[in-house]
Amino acid sequence: MTIKTIFFVGRPGSGKGTQAKLLADKTGWPVISAGKLFRSLSAEQTPVGRKIKEENDAGMLQPHWLATYLYLKALFELPADADAIFEGFNRKMAEAELIVESLAWIGRSPIIINIEISDEEARERIEKRKTIEGRADDNVIEERLKEYYDHTQPAIEIFRDTGVLITINGETSPEEAARAIRKALKIDPE
Repeated sequence: MTIKTIFFVGRPGSGKGTQAKLLADKTGWPVISAGKLFRSLSAEQTPVGRKIKEENDAGMLQPHWLATYLYLKALFELPADADAIFEGFNRKMAEAELIVESLAWIGRSPIIINIEISDEEARERIEKRKTIEGRADDNVIEERLKEYYDHTQPAIEIFRDTGVLITINGETSPEEAARAIRKALKIDPE
């Protein structure tokens, strides 16, 4: 049986975290979340923690070298036979290149799941979150979409060119998207 090393990518609001959790609930695989690690660091009263919080609040992606450090640390701590779900580590070209190279080096094959939604759907979902959770203002929403086009979309092309990208329609219900993901991963027999 092939060890699964899954990564989620997509526009802001596409449901990456939700789908990572649904997949983990179904498989028992651990989710290693960049956002969770960054939030933990941002809660620390240190210069690094304050800088991470400031950039998160502005809708900016964290520096690729910091995401790279956290990714490599988590990857190297995984047992050789452990499946894992990484969420939020592949949002810049340098990170995408490192993921492909580092996994090849240790003999793991990545599977990148691109949850595709439109800009309009991303705006609607982020707006709903804003209303429910008191999150991001309109400038942050547009900054996050700009970051997606500047950084994440070129990273997605690296995965497409490498042949490890699976694109899933994220504009369905979360349950339908989860079923499509499991089918693509050959977890559900149907």
